[in-house]
Amino acid sequence: MFERILICTDFSDGLHRLSHFVSSLRLAGIKQIVFLHVVPLWEKGIIPRVDSEKMEQAQTRLAEAVDESRTDVEVKIEVQSGKPVETILKVAQTYQSGLIILGSQSRSLLTEKLVGSTMAELSRQTRIPLLVVRPQLISAYTCEELTLRCQHLFRSLLLPYNDSKAAIYLVQQVKHLAGQQSGRFLQQCKLCWVLENTGRREIPRKILPQQAHQTLSQIKADLEGVNLQVDIEVREGNSVTQVLETAVMADISAIAVSSGTIGKLQEWLVSSFAAEILRQSWYPILFFPPQGD
Repeated sequence: MFERILICTDFSDGLHRLSHFVSSLRLAGIKQIVFLHVVPLWEKGIIPRVDSEKMEQAQTRLAEAVDESRTDVEVKIEVQSGKPVETILKVAQTYQSGLIILGSQSRSLLTEKLVGSTMAELSRQTRIPLLVVRPQLISAYTCEELTLRCQHLFRSLLLPYNDSKAAIYLVQQVKHLAGQQSGRFLQQCKLCWVLENTGRREIPRKILPQQAHQTLSQIKADLEGVNLQVDIEVREGNSVTQVLETAVMADISAIAVSSGTIGKLQEWLVSSFAAEILRQSWYPILFFPPQGD
């Protein structure tokens, strides 16, 4: 599904642990892995400068951890100094990465407004999909559990759907990846449409449950055409709550979403569904940046 990945770690997110599981990631179809650590510029003087000591420490730490088992996976280590987003984009372009993996702490909308978000900034500047992983999740796995997680990194995806432009684009991207994969690394999808319950009888429902089910059935048939096993479900209630409840019972590897507003002014005014899923979910989130407005 993704053959060339860029793993960005600051050593507090747990993602550097993946350097021990290169052979397991190979079984997920990955052929190239770049581990990137960005060291901030030393600013305890008049002119910012490269912190050579921290760069050497990071280089040594990653080099010693990389799985030395014999695999046909190309592994590169990049330790660079500068601004995180700029550096990530530059390295991703250099290695033609098809996926960027990064950690994300749980944070409120207000906190994100004040301190910003690397993920939000990346989503505005790149079209490369992002896999956002909770540090607590990676840190809690035993080696045996992480081995299995790496082997099945993309095996089963939950796709929230509501017939919006972002949802249609999400399905298109998943279909494209499934059709292009060299093996059955992505095997299953679950389509979930949550009908928001306003609680007011005088406001008629725009989409009826049977209409939603019919639309999902058509999408299911389309995705089955690229050799995916697809389940569908229509729920009622709060979208974020219902999707997260579905994820608990659906045996998924990640929740896939897309949005055109993350990191933009609209997100400061009204938080989008995708942004709330990113903030609240303990599951990995596979985010597809939009291809333009």
